[in-house]
Amino acid sequence: MAPSKKTTTKKTVKKQRTKVVCISHKEDTDGISSAALIRQAFGGDTILVDYPGQMEAMQQVVLDKKLKSLYICDLGLSKKTQDEFVDIMTTLRKNKIAVTYIDHHDIDPTVVKSLEKIKVKVIHDTNECTAVQVYTAFKSKLNDHASFVATCAAITDYMEDRPIGSKLLQIYDRQFALINATVLTYNIVGHQKEPDYLLYLVEELADSKFPHDIPNTFEFAQIQVEKLSQMIAKVKQGMKTMKNLGYMEILDAGASGAVNFVMGLSGKNVGVAYKERTDYGIYAVSVRGSKNCKVHLGKIVNILATDLGGSGGGHDKACGAVIPKLKIKKFITELNKKIK
Repeated sequence: MAPSKKTTTKKTVKKQRTKVVCISHKEDTDGISSAALIRQAFGGDTILVDYPGQMEAMQQVVLDKKLKSLYICDLGLSKKTQDEFVDIMTTLRKNKIAVTYIDHHDIDPTVVKSLEKIKVKVIHDTNECTAVQVYTAFKSKLNDHASFVATCAAITDYMEDRPIGSKLLQIYDRQFALINATVLTYNIVGHQKEPDYLLYLVEELADSKFPHDIPNTFEFAQIQVEKLSQMIAKVKQGMKTMKNLGYMEILDAGASGAVNFVMGLSGKNVGVAYKERTDYGIYAVSVRGSKNCKVHLGKIVNILATDLGGSGGGHDKACGAVIPKLKIKKFITELNKKIK
């Protein structure tokens, strides 16, 4: 009898999802520090974005077939972006991707409910900066140095007086923390057009380096300080005022670096600085309020920017927006009306 032939069936091997990704804000210490803490706790890849590029980055990660876990840090939502964000998160959750969203900007409560309904883990507290919340949530997975990274973020986000932020600052000599936070901030702001350097900062902080130990950070910070000192004279010359705010277009520096000078030198409770982003056809706008500012600037800017075809939002005294180029004067005029 002839031996029977063995029939072999091909098994389709499903590719396992193993990839961890953190998408975080690239423009300030809170976003960079948050990314560093996520990297230390979970490893994986880091994607750093600004607000104009935020949703594009989200759309790209949906296509990653290896993605297993996604962490989104320090990227607030506006009325323009929140629905699309929920849609993208819904797609990710349908694909069984674990998503954690950590932020401290003002968010529509209905959006939080929508995210929690689809089992996105939402860590959200407007009273502490994002990096402090990351540190608190994942402390068991972080080393002792992580508290200093979170402290630097709290300082530069003006939140070192908050319940957890203040306790972290007490661990360290105040001046030591302040100078390191400042050096880190100047290096982040000054390298916005160099994404590889920003990722390098994330890696160094995740590896428990103090900002002052990272090569050439002090020297570069000194260059940034000199540029800012020159900004004072430019603001005095180019600043304009309305009844409730001072404003200025910035041509050769970042708007966020000049806005506090605009507010202070104008004598108003609110300062606005804006710079053209030719790659997007918009103005990047920074808004700051003094302690005497009685309105929530983040909420006002969120609604106003959306009405003008842009997006924006943030804290009560510090926020930002992206505004279509032709609508910038309208934005400033309407903002002035809404500040009483």
